[in-house]
Amino acid sequence: MEPWKRKLRMGMVGGGQGAFIGGVHRIAATLDQQAELVAGCFSRDPENTKLTGEQLYLDPARCYDSYQEMAAAEARLPEDQRIDFVTIVTPNVSHFPIAKAFLKAGFHVVCDKPMTYTLDEAKGLVKLVEDTGLVFVLTHNYTGLPLVRHARELFRSGEVGEIRKVIVEYLQDFLMVPQEKLGCKQAAWRVDPAQSGIGGTMGDVGTHCMNLLEFVTGDPVVELCADKSTFLPDRTLDEDVNALLRLKGGGKGVLCISQACCGEENGLTLRVYATKGAIKWAQENPNYLELYRFGEPRQTLARSQGYLSEAAADATRIPPGHPEGYLEGFANIYVGAIRAIRRYIDGKPLKTEDYQFPSVYDGLRGMQFIYKAVESSDKGSIWVSM
Repeated sequence: MEPWKRKLRMGMVGGGQGAFIGGVHRIAATLDQQAELVAGCFSRDPENTKLTGEQLYLDPARCYDSYQEMAAAEARLPEDQRIDFVTIVTPNVSHFPIAKAFLKAGFHVVCDKPMTYTLDEAKGLVKLVEDTGLVFVLTHNYTGLPLVRHARELFRSGEVGEIRKVIVEYLQDFLMVPQEKLGCKQAAWRVDPAQSGIGGTMGDVGTHCMNLLEFVTGDPVVELCADKSTFLPDRTLDEDVNALLRLKGGGKGVLCISQACCGEENGLTLRVYATKGAIKWAQENPNYLELYRFGEPRQTLARSQGYLSEAAADATRIPPGHPEGYLEGFANIYVGAIRAIRRYIDGKPLKTEDYQFPSVYDGLRGMQFIYKAVESSDKGSIWVSM
C-alpha cells in the first residue's frame, strides 16, 4: 500500500513502566492519526517490556527483549509489516548505539534530546545520517508551538530588525531536593554522569534554551562564557548555569538555567530585543506572544488568529480561546517527521533545510553547547568559541 494511504508504523525503545517522556511521545505521534505504535523494546527489563506491551495492546511477538533484537527482527519482516521509524526515549547514554542500530537496519529515527552521550558520538551520528540519507528527528518540542514559529518568521522577515540582546532562561525546582534518593527514577539517571554525560541541567534544559534561541533568531551563538554550580552534596553534575553569549550578527545574550530554583515549575522564557522591536514568549503561557515596537503600545498576539504567519497557522489545530501547548508542540514535530518520512518512501526526500523539525545538526549544536559550557566553566569562566 502506498505510504500516503496508510498510517506509518512506529516502534519505540524506552518508555516503559515508570518512565515519563515515552507516554508523551506515544500521545503526540498518534494525535493526528498519521502513525500507529506496533512494536517496542520499552525497558532493559523484559518483564517491564512485556507489561507495557500488554497495556498498549501490542502483539507480544513484537515486544522485544533488546533493541538489537528489535532492529534485526523488524528488518527481516516484509516491507508491508515492518516499522517505518523508531522513537528513542531512553537515558542519554544509550541514544547513539540505539540510533546507530536502527539507521544501519534502514529505519528512520526520532530521538529525544540531548542527542547523544558524548560530542564524539554526535559527530559520528551526523556522518551516519548523512551516509544513510535517512530521516533523523530531534524532539526539541518547543519549536513546534505556533507562536514560537511566528516569532521565527518575525526575525526571518526582518520585521523587527537586527538583534541586539537575547535573554533566555529555563528555571525549575525539580532537583532542589535529592529526588534521586527519594525513589524518583527521572531524577536518578539525570544526576548520574554514567547515564547523563558531562552535563546535567545543561543537557536537560540548557539544550532547549540554545535550540530555541537559534531557532527563533536564526543567529547562531559563536562564543560563550559560562559559570556552572552544584549545590547539593553527593552530586557531581551541574544544577545551575549562567552564561554570557555572543551572537554571529553582533548581538549579545544571557542564558540562565537552573533546576534548583524554589517555586519554579517549567519556566522557559525567551526575550529578544532588536533594532525595530522585541518579543517575549513564555512556555508556561504558550498561547501568547508579546510584541514591542518603540513608541507604540505593547501588543499581545494570540494563537489561532488570522493576523499570524502561515507557519503559525500550520501549527494550529483548534479555534481561539482553546488552549494548545505541550502535547501539541510535540505532535507538530511528529507531523513534520511523518511528512518527511512519507516523502522519503515516495522517492522524493526533503532537503534537511526544508525539514519542519530539528535535525541531527541541531543535535550536534546541543552537544557542542554542553561541552563548550563545561570547558568554559572548568577553565575559570573564560570565553570559548562554539
